[in-house]
Amino acid sequence: MAQIKNKTQLIEKNDPFPLKKARTLAIGSLERALKAIEPKNLMHSKLTLKGSFLNASDFTFDLKKFQHIYVLGGGKAGELMAEGLEEILGALVTEGLVNVPYRSKHTTRIVELHEASHPVPDEAGVEGTRRMMAIAGKAEKGDLLICLMSGGGSSLMPLPRKGISLGDEQELTNSLLKSGATITEINSVRKHLSAFKGGWLAKAAYPATVLNLILSDVVGDPLDSIASGPTVADPSTFQDAVNVLKKYDLWLNAPDSVKALLSDGVKGLIEETPKANDEAFQKVFNVVLGNTRTACLAALQYLEAEGLNATLLSTTVEGEARHVGTVLSALAHEIIDSGNPVGKPAALIIGGETTVTVKGKGAGGRNQELALSAAMKLQDLKGTVVIASLSTDGIDGPTDAAGAIVDGYTIPRASQLGLDAEEFLANNDSYKFFSKLGDLIHTDPTGTNVNDISLAIIL
Repeated sequence: MAQIKNKTQLIEKNDPFPLKKARTLAIGSLERALKAIEPKNLMHSKLTLKGSFLNASDFTFDLKKFQHIYVLGGGKAGELMAEGLEEILGALVTEGLVNVPYRSKHTTRIVELHEASHPVPDEAGVEGTRRMMAIAGKAEKGDLLICLMSGGGSSLMPLPRKGISLGDEQELTNSLLKSGATITEINSVRKHLSAFKGGWLAKAAYPATVLNLILSDVVGDPLDSIASGPTVADPSTFQDAVNVLKKYDLWLNAPDSVKALLSDGVKGLIEETPKANDEAFQKVFNVVLGNTRTACLAALQYLEAEGLNATLLSTTVEGEARHVGTVLSALAHEIIDSGNPVGKPAALIIGGETTVTVKGKGAGGRNQELALSAAMKLQDLKGTVVIASLSTDGIDGPTDAAGAIVDGYTIPRASQLGLDAEEFLANNDSYKFFSKLGDLIHTDPTGTNVNDISLAIIL
């Protein structure tokens, strides 16, 4: 189970008892959230095999009716999902391949774990995705294709459309990730540059039956956006993809091949991604194993059991990370000043996926930036407040941290070290700021991913 490696350091260095208690509660609730979204646990909770019948949530499949069972997929949770599926189905699996991040720590017997790059795709990812399409292409009407999809799948399963090079896709992906675009907007572009995403895998597998097992990392669980929906009808269009690039001022500097393909698509010269009326989707069954709500509810239950007035405010939070951090601090202020929306001792929980519009040259991630902006509003409080924010995959931005934790003493401690919080925030350099304070949260890659969870403890 994923754990916070440096929790003792994050808790024990704080002398005032209320602050130490608040940090203990924050760290404990985050660990409980991570436990709730462990992929193998989720697989076993949603999938059962009784005789020849595989029950997957509301769907039942008689495996005796299928000649072959193929397993395909990709994402940060891919290796644990594959392990869990093999524990359930065993030798019933005919063949499989799942693209997973480099440095995989797990093993499977039948399903091959093919390592590739995230968040920027590489040639290894292309090779694995091409092999997946070959397996899907040989599936027949009497076969079952089980797809394991989780966050990170968009980058881990690249297969550029004809005329688009991997280098072009890498360049555009980098630009989109820094632009402040939402994951849904980014994926609308990715899908139209891909021969795999946006429903093309389902088209390749037809007329086989497809069971799509999903660990959602997208706010609201839109199935077409999770891993860019390889087996899901795509509601977006070429025009939508063009609009995203123009909205974030990326169109003029986009690779010429990208602009040419998208422009031809808008003109109807290139086939659109498969839509909902395509017959292939009549044989696709989707099951969401877990999501941000799963993690947030586990944290909520833990904090309630600890005697706090805990409130889950939302699991669909989006927007600039620094703005969300400011709002979370403002809510903590309100509880201390007026007892609204809940009285002390209190806890507020939010889940979702914020964005960072990168303008500086520093390092950090959206959770670290959220925490830094929150810390700047926590000074001079009359009560004890701790705010923590965590990326459930254990990787917050291009750093080795999962997030950060702050309190009312964060900014005074920083000032004693000569650190100007406003300068670090302006330079998008939250990682260096928290490194010097020792307030980064470290988990290592967790093998799961359901977006972010942020919380405030008010004592």
